[in-house]
Amino acid sequence: MSEIVIAGIGMTPVGEHWATSLRELALEAIEKALHEAEGLRPQAVFVANMHAPVLSRQANIGPLVADFAGFRGVEAATIEAGGASGGMALRAAYLAVASGEVDVALAVGVEKATDRVGASVESAAATVLDADYEAEQGVTPAVQAALIMQHYMQETGAPREAFAAFPLLAHQNAVGNPYAMYRKAVKESVYHRVTMVSDPLNLFDAAPLADGAAAVLVARRDVLPPKTARPLVKIAGFGIANDTLAWHDRDDLLDFAAVRRSVETACQRAGCAPADVDFFELYDAFSVYVPLILEAAGFAPRGEGWKLGQGDALTLDGSLPILTMGGLKARGNPGGATGLYQIAEAVLQLRGQAGDNQIPRARRALVQSLSGPASLAVTAVLEAV
Repeated sequence: MSEIVIAGIGMTPVGEHWATSLRELALEAIEKALHEAEGLRPQAVFVANMHAPVLSRQANIGPLVADFAGFRGVEAATIEAGGASGGMALRAAYLAVASGEVDVALAVGVEKATDRVGASVESAAATVLDADYEAEQGVTPAVQAALIMQHYMQETGAPREAFAAFPLLAHQNAVGNPYAMYRKAVKESVYHRVTMVSDPLNLFDAAPLADGAAAVLVARRDVLPPKTARPLVKIAGFGIANDTLAWHDRDDLLDFAAVRRSVETACQRAGCAPADVDFFELYDAFSVYVPLILEAAGFAPRGEGWKLGQGDALTLDGSLPILTMGGLKARGNPGGATGLYQIAEAVLQLRGQAGDNQIPRARRALVQSLSGPASLAVTAVLEAV
């Protein structure tokens, strides 16, 4: 079978796009991806979205975006998988091409989360939780993350100040990302002064919900021109796993089991080990997620993921760079589009086009998006061709 490659990517700046509609944001990202793809057009379109039915009063996003982009008549569907929606849209595009049903497929993620404020946004965010036993009892993703953080600190002995390393790293890397929402480094003293969201979780421990769109065009390599203007990146393996939706019902509250299973599957299908990747674009919706992900993915022993942030291991020059373009915390978290931003940023690294954030000799990437506290994990291994 011909390799499945990423033929084009497109992103909009992440931020507050009050004057731009969902369909217009998506179109901007799509046009950029098509421009890179040198004439290829998708025969299937998968649109990832998380909050539009609640915050924008718009469902059926797949046909809406496909029609507005000029793809009337092609297969079009909406993909909703919480924060993992973007990753699942790429998975759908990959399967459509790998199955032979189509030669070219488009994954698009789009979100508008800033047109509303306050309780309505918190209520929308809480829809990724168990409605009966969590959301209806007043639990929000931030409150849940605070409980996870408390439990992690109690069980591992991690000091509260250790978590500062992850948002500080994200903000430092976002300085070099022209699409990031917050392109400014943050001092540790500032981190410790900001507002508490839910003790011990403060404002810098939570990624901001934002507006944005990202698009990734997937194709069989043999339908591309013999010579392409940009280095190719292939999708070498996918792994997807779920876990109990209600966090409090899990057998082990500090085991992100879906992360572990999805990484193992993705690496097995790619013919590599986690240790073989050059960088890891992980899902830092909350700072406490980072050590739990690093542990579950096999990069740190249980209870010691926080220690990786205390040195240089996770920096752009370290042994395992993470959040290389700012992550969710500083690039911003545009819900259903986030997973495709992660993919597009990894593609830039593997092409050697990441500018000041370029990781030397990057050849293989691990990219993972989550829904909730790893209720669903979608992991991809990408490789430079």
